[in-house]
Parts: sequence; structure tokens; C-alpha cells
Amino acid sequence: MSDRAVTPTRVLFVTGRLAEPALRRTLDRMTPPFAFDVAVMHITVAALMTTPWIARFLPAPPASGTDLVLIPGLCEGDTGVIAERMGVRVAKGPKDLREIPEYFGQEALHRDYGAQDIEILAEINNAPRWSREALLAEAHRLHESGADVIDIGCTPGLAFPELAPLVRELVAAGMRVSVDSFDAGEIMTAVDTGASLVLSINGSNLAVARQLAGRGVRVVAVPDFGASLDTLEPTIRELSSLGIPYLIDPVIDPIGFGFVASLERFIDTRRRHPEAPMMMGIGNITELTAADTTGVNAILIAMCEELGVRMVLTTEVIGWARGAVHEVDIARRLMHYAIRNKVAPKHIDDRLVTVKDQRILSFSDDELRELQSHITDPNFRIFTDRESIVVLNRDLFVRGTDIQQIFSQLGVTEATHAFYLGKELAKAKLAITLGKTYRQEGQLDWGYLTPADDAVAEHVRLTQRSRRAERAARAREGGEPPDTGSEPA
Repeated sequence: MSDRAVTPTRVLFVTGRLAEPALRRTLDRMTPPFAFDVAVMHITVAALMTTPWIARFLPAPPASGTDLVLIPGLCEGDTGVIAERMGVRVAKGPKDLREIPEYFGQEALHRDYGAQDIEILAEINNAPRWSREALLAEAHRLHESGADVIDIGCTPGLAFPELAPLVRELVAAGMRVSVDSFDAGEIMTAVDTGASLVLSINGSNLAVARQLAGRGVRVVAVPDFGASLDTLEPTIRELSSLGIPYLIDPVIDPIGFGFVASLERFIDTRRRHPEAPMMMGIGNITELTAADTTGVNAILIAMCEELGVRMVLTTEVIGWARGAVHEVDIARRLMHYAIRNKVAPKHIDDRLVTVKDQRILSFSDDELRELQSHITDPNFRIFTDRESIVVLNRDLFVRGTDIQQIFSQLGVTEATHAFYLGKELAKAKLAITLGKTYRQEGQLDWGYLTPADDAVAEHVRLTQRSRRAERAARAREGGEPPDTGSEPA
């Protein structure tokens, strides 16, 4: 059980001055099953805190019984420096305080999450056309993405002199390797140099299976070309008599070429062979369907989990399938958990939600006006809802959808400040276009594709007018002579 799975008894929430009212409202509404305290630090924007700064200024020790200190999710740094001083567990909460109820609700849910029972076979297609260096680099990339076995896809009629040294080197690097070929010579070359899986065996090359007996190699049994499922039976009987371990692949057909009927073949095979391990080549769907693969992979893996398919073959050839191995690695854990626990696969692991957020977090006009009433500096804060962008500081409250029109009302001429606001406004526009939650200074949530947040401290100066620019603005407004000194921006 992980630390995060333990329900806390008393929580100390750390925040800044501006976020304190919203945090207290959130905690009051959620009626948490634990006692809590709120520590308001002497800083306006909580996300600008770093863990060393919190460790220095957060009063210690916390109230008696406190077993968790929760700091804002956008704070930079290692929580260990705070835990060492406070003497209790410290964690980063969600990036948006309105997600705190979900954060605590999911702790127990995730207690046993992460197990899986489907192997990922990642194919490098047309391997003879690749350079050896490129093949090795791609194999390592797929392995790091979650592939359990690297499949070397041979090309019929094209010689592959690099097959033996390639397999040998991958095996030496600790990878499991399979060979995708019906050619007896290529199969034996790969097996002799360490391949542990052969794709595929049917009536056309059953003779090579006799050479594999006793070699400890698994094979994939498929129907004869263009023939019915019944042609699998002689192949399976022969493999069983030879003592060769096998997986059955009834072959899934692309959409438009018998997709649903091929699913029926998988169901029929499970009825005929209730205990036999099965494989599904899901790349036939993801590579040949112009759709984002995250959702497609999720559904295909759910089918596999319910059918007892224990290996999937996938590829990353076409652009929209890039990342498929990582997606399948997430999907196999999500679907294993959901099906074993008889729960819907939602609110468990949202890393496959990449384009649209599950919900958009936004503030009402009243909340934003209240926030503005507490602001005493000229720095701009940016917010979005489903339809528009709001930029505000102590003096301005601008709402709109056209970021050029919004920017023109802000009176910003300093280059670094203009660059920063342009970048943030473009990100805000993208958020309302796609239906995502926007967080100033933070990355949009792209699920498993989300890059690490930029170091907030590096952007602090870009959010602010320079003192020189502030004095120049006051001079324009009140007749005060402008400052021409050399103070840095």
C-alpha cells in the first residue's frame, strides 16, 4: 500500500493570501472526513512558492495529530525539505484547489492500482529497410515506452542480413525479441540468435515448427491465409503434440474489411479453447483508422481484458499512432483494474484523456470581482471559462474571446511582458477552443502527453511590469516626470 492510499487524520493546507478564501470555501463545501488547518503564507500567489521557501517560513511543528501537509501542486521543488522540518508527510496537491475533493476521494481508490496481465508486443515494421542504428534506437524507445517484447518485422522477398546481429544485440541489452515472418530461414536465424517468440505459424509453414520443438520458443498460431477459423485446429494439434507453447491469433480485420466478424472469431476461439492464451494485432485498427489512438486503444484493450487475450501486437508507423505503446501500457492497467474490481474505467487514471478535459474548472464573475478587490499590484491574472478569457489586475477587468483585442486593452509595451502575455493568451485561447482548464503559468493537461510545468520562478519577472514601466505609466496618468534611469526591467 502506498503512502497516498492512507486516509489522513488531520491535514494542514498551505496556501497564499489570494487563494485563501477560495480554499476555505472548497473545504467547507466538501465537509472532509478529517480535521484540517489552513496556513496562509506571506505571499500573494501560492504557486510562486518553492518547497525550500515553505520549509523556511512555515511554522513548525504543525498542530497535534497532523499527519499530512498539503502544498499547492504548482509549487516547485522536493517536498522532502518540508517533511524533514515538519516531521510529517508532505505532498503536492492538485494544481487547482477546486480539485481537492477529487484528490482525496481517489486516494483509497488507487490503493491497488497498477497491476496488468497483458503483454505488449511492439513491432518495428519493414525492419530490413531500416539502418541498424535506427533499428536499435527504435527498439530502445519502444522498450522504454512499455513494450515487453520487441517484434522485428521482416519484409517478404527482401533480404535481411542484419537480422542475426540485431537480435543478438537486443537480447544482450536485456530485451525479449520476436520475429515476424513466415520464412523458415528468417525464423530459424532469429531463434538461433535469441528470439523467444515467432509470428506466425499456420498450415503454410508448419514444418518449421518441428525445428522449434524443445527450444523453449513460443509461437503464434493463425488461420491459413484466406481460410476459416477451422484451419487453426490442425496447427494447434500439431503444436500441442510437439510440446511447443503457443498463442492463438484469430486475426482482427480492419474496419471496413470485416472488423465485427473478426471480433466474433475471437469470441468463438475463446469458446473453443477456454484456457488457451490469445493474441490480438490491434495495430490493424489503430494504424488504419484516422482517429486519435488513445480512445481506440482503450476500447481494444478492454475487449482483450474481457476475452482473456494476454498479448497485443501494436505499431507506431503512422503519425496518429505515435505513442501507441505508452497508451496501451496505461490502458492495460486501467482496464485490468476496472474489470477485476467491477467498476467503470473512469476517475481512476485519466492519462488517456488528452484532447478534452473531463471537466472545465472556472470562476464566476462574482468570484473574479471579489478576487480583484483584494489585488493591490499591477500584475495581470488570466482566467478562462467555457467561452471567454478574463484578464484582470487591480485596475483592469477585460473579458473577451479575441486575444488581439484583449491584449490591445492592457497597455503593455515592454517586450518581455508582452511576450509572456502573448504566450499565456494563446494558451488560454487554445483551452477554450478545445474544452480544457487553463491555469496561468501551468501546462494545459494533455494526459500522458503533458510536459513538465515550466519552473514558475523563471517566469515571475515576466508577469510583472518593471518598476520603470510602472513609474512611466504613473507619469503619463498624473504628470509625474518619467524615470530615465538604468534600473533593470
